[in-house]
Amino acid sequence: MGTKLLGYQATLCEEAHLSGVGVHSGQPVSISLLPAAPNTGVKFRRIYGDGTTAELQAVAGQVGATDLCTMLGDPAGAHVSTIEHLMAAFWALGLDNVIVEIDGNEVPIMDGSSRVFIEAIDEAGITHHAVKRRYVRIKKTVRVEIGGSWAEFRPHQGTRFEVVIDFDSPIIGRQEFKSEIDEDVFRDELSTARTFGFMKDVERLWASGHALGSSLENSVVISDDHTVINREGLRFRDEFVRHKTLDAVGDLALAGAKFIGCYASYRGGHRLNAAALKALLTDRSAYEVVETPEMQEHVFTGDFVAVAAHAQGPWAL
Repeated sequence: MGTKLLGYQATLCEEAHLSGVGVHSGQPVSISLLPAAPNTGVKFRRIYGDGTTAELQAVAGQVGATDLCTMLGDPAGAHVSTIEHLMAAFWALGLDNVIVEIDGNEVPIMDGSSRVFIEAIDEAGITHHAVKRRYVRIKKTVRVEIGGSWAEFRPHQGTRFEVVIDFDSPIIGRQEFKSEIDEDVFRDELSTARTFGFMKDVERLWASGHALGSSLENSVVISDDHTVINREGLRFRDEFVRHKTLDAVGDLALAGAKFIGCYASYRGGHRLNAAALKALLTDRSAYEVVETPEMQEHVFTGDFVAVAAHAQGPWAL
């Protein structure tokens, strides 16, 4: 994929095309990942059967729902849901500018992880623009609490995730994933971790019109006697918290820029991730927008300089 100029914006070298089913709708859907100009950000272009289109910017201010997945747009109108696994792949591989054309209301679930999206991006290749990339640097702690769950951003010299889950299920229980996260860590430790669910919830989800496309091909399923039904078992002993961390990466990609700091959560999910990101971005004293002063192949924490707020590009709330 060539030299990675981490301080400069990136897009795809070529188009990439994928198809599958929506995990909730059960409907077939195809997506095309297209190269985009600098400062475009990630934009979803919903293409309808009559040829009309609707565009949705992948930013926090466009989040319309967070039940079971992250949705952009209006649930009663133009929307695209289950974007988190694709957004996590974009974030991890440093893709700033991409147009996602999609002919359904839900990104295909593929194998329930980010693996297939990573492979498609690798095949298409990445190229860099001569335009600097911006980052969100955390200046003070911002915390949100929902019931017994909490999440916070706090200052940190790097990009770190600390995700803790605690399920009333002996096969999951309390698990934690705490690490600096860059492309290599995401590829090796998170990208293949699959979404999961419980058999006891299936009928309720079906009745509400969800999980219609869920199967053992795209989800880890836990039986009523607390065993994994999937014949191949788990990909990691702690695959559950790794997938929750993957989801958090994708949800926080809706900042429209990578952050410099630490994101920690306890018993979180899409709703909590979205609430924490909104709390951060609405408190202008909690962060600053920075960029690197010159072109380089590696970015170090001390290399950043602050830029004017109006230079934020398409990702502001």
